[in-house]
Amino acid sequence: MSKTLPSYTSSTADKPLLGMTIGDMLDRTAERFPNNDALVCLHQDIRWTYKEFVETVNEAARAFMAIGVKRGDRVGIWSPNRYEWTVTQFATAKVGAILVNINPAYGVHELQYALNLAGITTLVTADSFKASNYREMIYELAPELKRSAPGKLKADHLPDLRAVINMHDDKHDGMWTWKEFIGFASQVSEADLSQRQSELQFDDPINIQFTSGTTGNPKGATLTHHNILNNGYFVGESQRLTENDRLVIPVPLYHCFGMVMGNLGCITHGTAMIYPGEGFDPKTVLQAVHQEKATALYGVPTMFIAELADPEFDSYDLSTLRTGIMAGSICPAEVMKKVNGKMNMKEVQIAYGMTETSPVSTQTSSEDPFEKQVTTVGRTQPHLETKIVDPGTGNVVPRGEIGELCTRGYSVMLKYWNNEEKTREAIDDGGWMHTGDLATMDEDGYIQIVGRIKDMVIRGGENIYPKEIEEFLYTHPAIEDVQVTGIPDEKYGEELIAWVKLRPDTDPVTGEDLQAFCKGKIAHFKIPKNYKFVDAFPMTVTGKIQKFKMREISIEEMGLKK
Repeated sequence: MSKTLPSYTSSTADKPLLGMTIGDMLDRTAERFPNNDALVCLHQDIRWTYKEFVETVNEAARAFMAIGVKRGDRVGIWSPNRYEWTVTQFATAKVGAILVNINPAYGVHELQYALNLAGITTLVTADSFKASNYREMIYELAPELKRSAPGKLKADHLPDLRAVINMHDDKHDGMWTWKEFIGFASQVSEADLSQRQSELQFDDPINIQFTSGTTGNPKGATLTHHNILNNGYFVGESQRLTENDRLVIPVPLYHCFGMVMGNLGCITHGTAMIYPGEGFDPKTVLQAVHQEKATALYGVPTMFIAELADPEFDSYDLSTLRTGIMAGSICPAEVMKKVNGKMNMKEVQIAYGMTETSPVSTQTSSEDPFEKQVTTVGRTQPHLETKIVDPGTGNVVPRGEIGELCTRGYSVMLKYWNNEEKTREAIDDGGWMHTGDLATMDEDGYIQIVGRIKDMVIRGGENIYPKEIEEFLYTHPAIEDVQVTGIPDEKYGEELIAWVKLRPDTDPVTGEDLQAFCKGKIAHFKIPKNYKFVDAFPMTVTGKIQKFKMREISIEEMGLKK
């Protein structure tokens, strides 16, 4: 009698892992492709070859050494997408400082928490972004800065912070301008930088990224050169990136999608990094692809949805596009089909992962059957292992059964910074990272994400996975986007509510219409009872839908607090 396979896969690779630091990798690429475009930052009018880029990075690295940044020191970066962000990323890697990514949307309270948790000594900051005035927030937390010499801060509420570098050209009390900071490079020789770079090890921590903190305070995932350099490399390998590719990166650099899959994916292949703007705007993304003859484009599903809905979509030439990645949240099959066809991204791939795993654990391939490309998150990435376990017992479940997805390998973070308890909760004794995502694995090893453990709705004893209902509702011609979540219900324990964003050019649709559309096509207990029609969803800066906020808003509006 044939026994069902367990939900476990490990992936072999033709290419070995890269055993080097990020700085050494950048030097190697700049030697191989000195005249290739490295960084094109359209909103700042920057266009650097790899030769120019590495020279700029080395100058900033020497400046960091000149202001006293040592190996293992934490340097914070608080900014939208700008060339200074990327220069800081690679310069800190060359001097062995740990880059701490701070979310551009953070307010004063979150900024203080991040600076103090990581013990940041130097902060590189934009002056402002959208409605946020970063400079004023820093002064609010550290009023001492206004009367302190640059680099000599002693602040009661930020005990570790010594120096603030402001990217703006204007001079501000207690802060260096970016230009002043770069000027210090002349105090440190190329030989001193080479010496420092040669002492670094690829297993050194090099990056702290804060997880979204949807429950409690954000945790600082601590990642090494080895973690993120290899992940960027293998994500690029899957897309067959080469020195002839040009990648448009509209996703935030402070997040793994931008700085690892984007920047490190490019520098491991000699590919051009192209930034369309400080933040996401569908028009500037389409213009960047058109103008720069881009071959690859990244985005979360909501970004691709917005690009496809742009009124002037047809006026842009997207014929050079070949590949790219849609990730960050579950990708609707209908959107994937349009990206494939209308945007010419025949080789677009789905990537799945989390900050704690550098980030990508599984990825589709352009050679996968189309049905697998639009319904799964692909198979286990090279050099990694995946298993799906029963959340109650921890035992591996048979293929086809739902359980918690776990991943193991080079990509798993070192720890949560200064948080041993949460580290132990996330990484078990076997070295497996527990993702909190519910998934299934089929006979061929393809993985399907069916939701978050905490998003699962239990209605009258039935387990309901909102993604399944969302996928069905996406097939309705009037729906542009839809999100389903659970709300409390006296009779069933939980009931479903669908938040629906309609296409602008369609006739009005009611909740009753959508219930009728579902009837007979999905099980009666999966048909949402409640509907809320919206223009937008509550989201994180990275474009992840915040279902817990949808739930809170629905409970409040429907008077279900009791």
